[in-house]
Amino acid sequence: MSYQKVDIKTYALKPFEAIGEKWTLITAEKDGVINTMTASWAGIGVLWSKNVVTVYIRPQRYTREFVEANGYFTLTLFDGYQKELAVLGSKSGRDGDKIKEVGFHAETVGGQPTFAEGTTAIVCKKLYRGRFAPEEFIETGIVSSCYPAKDFHYFYVGEVVGIYENR
Repeated sequence: MSYQKVDIKTYALKPFEAIGEKWTLITAEKDGVINTMTASWAGIGVLWSKNVVTVYIRPQRYTREFVEANGYFTLTLFDGYQKELAVLGSKSGRDGDKIKEVGFHAETVGGQPTFAEGTTAIVCKKLYRGRFAPEEFIETGIVSSCYPAKDFHYFYVGEVVGIYENR
């Protein structure tokens, strides 16, 4: 199999299943090294008249350093690999080569890192970074249930510059 670019206008996705249930990897490169993390929180839509992806990363995650250092990041979608994705989401790249540990194979699409095991790679150009603020939550129970350590997510809005399916 190899990744082939697809037309964004014809790309079909069930985001609640692909991201919320099957999970995704957020990946970026810094100084020739890649890092990745599993995510089940992301959004896909249109903002500022652009096709965008929004990802959410806690401040302590090592992958955030890579997303900060690069103008791009990727989302890689999977069909299966839940065990491997669980490892990639629970271990830090600071402590060892978790990508090698799960047996994934990094490759490049659209000039950005992804994985041969994925079904789809979405390449995103960073447009905006923000951070959730506790005083801005309308549903205040979210703060106590999702942020007991007060480690509010950073969020990154990236313009989709390419979607690639692994065929």
